[in-house]
Amino acid sequence: MKFPILLPNIFNHPFTYESDLKLKVGDYVLVPFGKSKITGVVWDEFEKKNNKNFKLKTVLKKLNVTPLKKTTIKFLNWFAEYNIVPKGMALKLVLLSSNAIEKFPKEVFKTFNTNISENKIKLSEEQKKSLKKMNIFNDKFRVHVLQGTTGSGKTIVYFSALKEIIIKGFQGLILLPEIGLTSQFEKKFLEFFGINPAIWHSSISKKKKEVIWSGVANGEIKVVIGARSSLFLPFKRLGLIVVDEEHDQSYKQDEGVTYNARDMGITRASFENIPINLVTAVPSIETYENIKIGKYSVSKLSQRYKNASLPNYEIINLNNSKLEKQSWLSNEIIQKVNLHLEKKDQVLFFLNRRGFSPHVLCNKCYTSFSCPNCSINLVYHKKKENLLCHYCGYKALLKRDCSKEGNCEFVFSGPGVERISDEVKRKFPDKKIEIFSSDTMNKKSAIDKLNKIIKNETNILVGTQLISKGFHFPSLNCIVVVDIDLSLQGHDLRGAEKNLQLYHQLSGRAGRTGKSATVYFQTYNHDTKMIDDITNKNPDIFLERELEIRKKNKLPPFQRFISLILTGENENKLETEALAFKNFIENKIEGRVLGPVSAPIFRLKRKFRVRLLIRGIKSMKVQNSIAKIIPNYKFAAGIKLSVDVDPINFN
Repeated sequence: MKFPILLPNIFNHPFTYESDLKLKVGDYVLVPFGKSKITGVVWDEFEKKNNKNFKLKTVLKKLNVTPLKKTTIKFLNWFAEYNIVPKGMALKLVLLSSNAIEKFPKEVFKTFNTNISENKIKLSEEQKKSLKKMNIFNDKFRVHVLQGTTGSGKTIVYFSALKEIIIKGFQGLILLPEIGLTSQFEKKFLEFFGINPAIWHSSISKKKKEVIWSGVANGEIKVVIGARSSLFLPFKRLGLIVVDEEHDQSYKQDEGVTYNARDMGITRASFENIPINLVTAVPSIETYENIKIGKYSVSKLSQRYKNASLPNYEIINLNNSKLEKQSWLSNEIIQKVNLHLEKKDQVLFFLNRRGFSPHVLCNKCYTSFSCPNCSINLVYHKKKENLLCHYCGYKALLKRDCSKEGNCEFVFSGPGVERISDEVKRKFPDKKIEIFSSDTMNKKSAIDKLNKIIKNETNILVGTQLISKGFHFPSLNCIVVVDIDLSLQGHDLRGAEKNLQLYHQLSGRAGRTGKSATVYFQTYNHDTKMIDDITNKNPDIFLERELEIRKKNKLPPFQRFISLILTGENENKLETEALAFKNFIENKIEGRVLGPVSAPIFRLKRKFRVRLLIRGIKSMKVQNSIAKIIPNYKFAAGIKLSVDVDPINFN
């Protein structure tokens, strides 16, 4: 008998094999492919007829794995079509290193005890109302947005919704944008449910991943807390998806197979016919539009825990107070911080720049130190004593021979968190200070550091945007935004939206236990309207205005953008090829072709980059027309095409 077997590779169709085994759609099998053996899945349709007659190969073995559900197969077919990727690459996202994991004995899953304990956490009336609204139609597909002020207890509400689902025998998936630091969230989960969730992200061991993959497929594991890749786990009986911090840009996968985990989560829920909850303090512009048109239901939490009020805001005009040489903190801000420290308040200095300095140049030969592989500056990291590229990972020592004479004399232009930390140490020598960034908080020592911060044993934090990702610091009541002007620069389509979300999240770290708190913004800008806008207690006002601008200019979410990025090692050859490609596709696709132009970061990992942008109506016709035409164009040797549907960044 013939069977269509999809393999985890770059092909967009299954291959036909024969077998005497009793196989059905979703079964995992081992098949010969070329000179190797490979894991595949019995797919729901055969490859399109081709006129050549090949001798069919035989399926070697049916694997002892719970079959992949038909609804999941339908989702993967749709995923491949939407994101313009081969079906085989969509399947690869489900497998572990292109393999399926055969069943483990039941005792392996003992740590994931499924007996939920009773908890003593009582919901407020407002939380009960939100839960009730969230649980309407909780047995079929619907998208519900839980929008709540930071510190209003959104987590407890969706935990309560998830609890009902688990009791009914279903599985749950909680997506988090930053999974590197899960200790606080895990602890909160354990306190509420009394069971251990499975944690899924790129840093967990291969063995743990195998256990979780198998446990999810067999229904032994009830809850997964994971990064975006956990969306593709082969759940046996998925009952609810939760996307926490749904607005976060980290849900967009930019390398390899590109996709937005929030959007794909909504689609997976629709294929599984299960509810999905989007949780946020400030919705993404797309989510806000879907609430407006009634596509998503919404419930709101306005009261913070212990009725704590949101922080006050103060603007420190740097035009009125001259900064000392090589200083970024005004005397006015130092005085205000001292007042907070006297009250035993924890203080955060916020600057969204890793390292010590983003620009390093020589005072004698005026050489600026840039990455040899990418068209960006190297960032100096003082603690590591090296220059580092944040894109390709290139490292170099600071010591350089000068073209004038001797060694280069370095000038560090601009601050990063390490430089601010050095200044803070000089200004507050008797205080315990910690840098909070991905360089310092993704290590084994991070949990210990986090506990010290929570206990207020750390007096001052110097942090990047990582600190805004949902952490609870009870004593943090003073936040200093070192340079708001840095955030307000640039021409990013989503810049205003990102700033609104970032500063709402950031201010939400302060004053969470009822004590009054203040956020201070240092700025040279005389027009402080933008600061007023992004700190307004009602973010919907800003989103409404932003939506009008997007509609007027036919920007997402009112039109679809698809980015086509061509890369190659020869710049002239790449530009010529990009023009030829544009001419080839221009009148054959459902959309307008803009470009080609050099990408803002025009060289990355030794490859030059040119971008084309397709803009069209929100319809699969755009993707289908692109998918149809691309295979008909033969790119010159060394030129590679990447497709990004609904791009978030335009670097």
